[in-house]
Amino acid sequence: MKLLFTLLFFCYAFNGISQNITTTQLLDNAIEYHNPNGDWHSFNNEFTVVMTTPNSPKRTSKITINLPDEYFSVKATKDTVTTTYTVNKGKCLMQYNGKAIDSITAKEKKMSCDRATLYKNYYTYLYGLPMKLKDPGTNLNDKIEKKTFKGKDYLVLKVTYDEAVGSDMWYFYFNPKTYAMEVYQFFKTDKNGKEKPDTGEYILLSEEAVVNGIKMPKVRAWYYNKDDKYLGTDTLVQE
Repeated sequence: MKLLFTLLFFCYAFNGISQNITTTQLLDNAIEYHNPNGDWHSFNNEFTVVMTTPNSPKRTSKITINLPDEYFSVKATKDTVTTTYTVNKGKCLMQYNGKAIDSITAKEKKMSCDRATLYKNYYTYLYGLPMKLKDPGTNLNDKIEKKTFKGKDYLVLKVTYDEAVGSDMWYFYFNPKTYAMEVYQFFKTDKNGKEKPDTGEYILLSEEAVVNGIKMPKVRAWYYNKDDKYLGTDTLVQE
């Protein structure tokens, strides 16, 4: 009887949370958890991410993000090759094995300023979550979903983006007790904006590292949605 009461209480509490909180409040609570001191907009720090993938050498990326000065840099080493992309107040600089290169050499090495901007947006977005969900062009669904994923219960926030920002459909999974972000998932959409269920990936977040006052996921493991195939893991390393 005691066990039954405990289970009923948990279900009631979980239902109550999901029914009484708005999507904006859920996001604000998640931001309060990950960015308790409001440090994201003044973020100025560096960290290292080690990517491991099946049947491939690891890639070590040293990332520098300075939001106030509009500066971003990623120095990535894989095997014997090191590439560096820097975006400084919109100006792109590239290096190959420590030497600055021009546009012709960059093209030969399959490097480009478009790729530099892509890396800047990619790393700033993923390591700036959930704060980045406050950015213009981000559309929060007005309903919070309850989902059980990999045996755990979550409050799930569905997010779409203005056409100029992106076409993927994203889901962010938050711990119903702490509001920590523990999973995110995205799907491609068709020309009508409808979700394509056999596309996209989900990312499991585990452990935490505090960088510049921000609680970031230390480990991110990537999988395909369609078949749960493992793709790789990013591990944040602080030096």
